[in-house]
Amino acid sequence: MGISLPFRPSGDKFFNMFEEATANMVRTAQSFRDLVEKWEDVDIRVAEITDLEHKGDEITHSIIASLHSTFFTPLDREDIASLSEALDDVVDFIKAAADAMQVYRVDRPTPSAVELAGIIVDATLEIEKAMPYLRRRRDLKRVLPMCVELNRLENEGDRVQREALSALFDDNTNVYDIIKWREIYEQMESATDRCEDVANVLEGVALKHA
Repeated sequence: MGISLPFRPSGDKFFNMFEEATANMVRTAQSFRDLVEKWEDVDIRVAEITDLEHKGDEITHSIIASLHSTFFTPLDREDIASLSEALDDVVDFIKAAADAMQVYRVDRPTPSAVELAGIIVDATLEIEKAMPYLRRRRDLKRVLPMCVELNRLENEGDRVQREALSALFDDNTNVYDIIKWREIYEQMESATDRCEDVANVLEGVALKHA
């Protein structure tokens, strides 16, 4: 069990890595949004997202390695592990959506895909705003409104996905199009789900330690 002493120097490395992972996640989300909005140089843009995903993996491995080698942690160990995993999962699902678009040779992203990509960016930016508040006990409750907003964005992502799937089945008789877009939408919506997972961890930390 960790000790909640966010002001201790020994905890700085975890907060630094969390903020680094979050910044990498935001860059991944923004790169993906650029991909679906512009839809040019697709192979190059997907490769950039792959590189960001690899960087995210490296940060996650560093967090877990530090967790195993640190006796006193600034947050509970399970919260550190859960938070690092959720941040990594957001990037993984963004990459999975980009990969699916590339593999299926999408002609052009749908308006729903563009809307979902925007929601993902908004959610990652909200996490980026919240993350520095973990450093100080007195600031922890400031993450709670951001957690509410992340829940709202996840619900918005659900709505867009449902409407997109409904339109897909109503307007399309091409089974191949249905299969590929259903997978892409599911990957994108899963990214918003993992943003909500981050919110749940942040909320739990705030309520336990504030």
